[in-house]
Amino acid sequence: MVKKLVVKKLKSVAMDSQLSATIRDSAEQIWLAGLGAFAKAQEEGTKVFDALIREGEAIQKKTRKVTEDKVTEMAAKATGTWDKLEQVFEGRVARALNSLGVPTKADVAALSKRVAELKAEVEKLNGAATRAAKPKAAPARKPAVKVVKAAKPAKPAAKPEQKAAA
Repeated sequence: MVKKLVVKKLKSVAMDSQLSATIRDSAEQIWLAGLGAFAKAQEEGTKVFDALIREGEAIQKKTRKVTEDKVTEMAAKATGTWDKLEQVFEGRVARALNSLGVPTKADVAALSKRVAELKAEVEKLNGAATRAAKPKAAPARKPAVKVVKAAKPAKPAAKPEQKAAA
């Protein structure tokens, strides 16, 4: 029986050492796999980092383009809105000025044109009137000789009458 126990014990120890060797081998393999992963990460880490930078730049370009498109679209809408607002404002101001009797730009332009036409007409008439009023130039005459008569002696001045004292 002792022999059986010793054999059993030896078998159990052998199994334990075999199990222990298997666990040790597994742990060593896990350790080596970790080291391999670390080395691979170091080796390819810069490649992965560079790839991430390229992807980030591509996303930034896409986002910038979308943003610029949206800004352009919103600016166009805002410009259209401002144009409509400006037209409404100009229309209201024009109606208010018209109701006050203020002439429009077209009215002033028409009046200016008419004044220019009338001015031309007046100048035309004035030119015809001056030509008609100018006498024909008379031939040059000899200067007339003035006859100077001798002066008569002047009469003495009359004395004023004296008033009688009353």
